[in-house]
Amino acid sequence: MSEIRRKLVIVGDGACGKTCLLIVFSKGTFPEVYVPTVFENYVADVEVDGRHVELALWDTAGQEDYDRLRPLSYPDSHVILICFAVDSPDSLDNVQEKWISEVMHFCQGLPIILVGCKKDLRFDSKTIEELRKTSQRPVTPEEGMGVASKIGAYKYLECSAKTVL
Repeated sequence: MSEIRRKLVIVGDGACGKTCLLIVFSKGTFPEVYVPTVFENYVADVEVDGRHVELALWDTAGQEDYDRLRPLSYPDSHVILICFAVDSPDSLDNVQEKWISEVMHFCQGLPIILVGCKKDLRFDSKTIEELRKTSQRPVTPEEGMGVASKIGAYKYLECSAKTVL
């Protein structure tokens, strides 16, 4: 029986939680220190419908400095995760302003999952206070679902890599 291999590429603004999500999923530990990613690959063995799947997780850099390099990660992908941070409404805006057009250009027809990261910060008093200073507030689940619908995402999910929510 041949092994099933699938490639998942994760994109989104810098520091929105992409790397932590992948590390917790693949290794089970939360990285406490932020180190910006250029490119990292992780592998997770998962079971889907009773079958073993080797899932290659391709982490990408969200910073603009890497806009010309990031497309090299897209070929042969099977699914795309577009991430934003619940504590950063601007990162949700960028899903529509930047990420969906890049993904549609390089990965037309692939399933897209929109992921709201850092869900644990939605009700965090320090986060709320910081956002209030700029007349913002954390992203609501309804706002995330609305953007997912607009971009034609297959699914909308929220998580916290830190608290494993």
